[in-house]
Amino acid sequence: MAWYDNNMKSVVICGSQRYKGEMIGFAKKLEKLGVPLVLIPDFRWTRDRLLVASEADRLKSKRYRQRLPGVVRGHLHKILKADVCFVYNKNGYIGVNTTLEVGAAAALNKFIFALERDKTEPCRDILFDKIVKTPEELVAYLKD
Repeated sequence: MAWYDNNMKSVVICGSQRYKGEMIGFAKKLEKLGVPLVLIPDFRWTRDRLLVASEADRLKSKRYRQRLPGVVRGHLHKILKADVCFVYNKNGYIGVNTTLEVGAAAALNKFIFALERDKTEPCRDILFDKIVKTPEELVAYLKD
């Protein structure tokens, strides 16, 4: 059982499906470090072969198209619920859905952490408040 610090902020993690495993690992480390609530995207509904595909290719799947609106709305609700947003943008990559999530977090005036600077769109990069490389570094900022 994890020990939780009641004074620590909660986190929602946003990022590309291609980094599913790494994002889950990052979230588990945050939980072990005492973060009281760590919310991640719902990856259970996406088949593994679609995880690495482009959004254009994912949209060719009828099942993906049918489930996407509910999953997107669900993750936007998680962004609303959390205190801060962490963008898992390995190699500076941010996809279409994560761009939407970063915009929502900014509109909700959430503090936005990111793993790396955005390498392709400076307009997204300016929304990041702080770059952090490890769960331990992020936790240091989550304490009141």
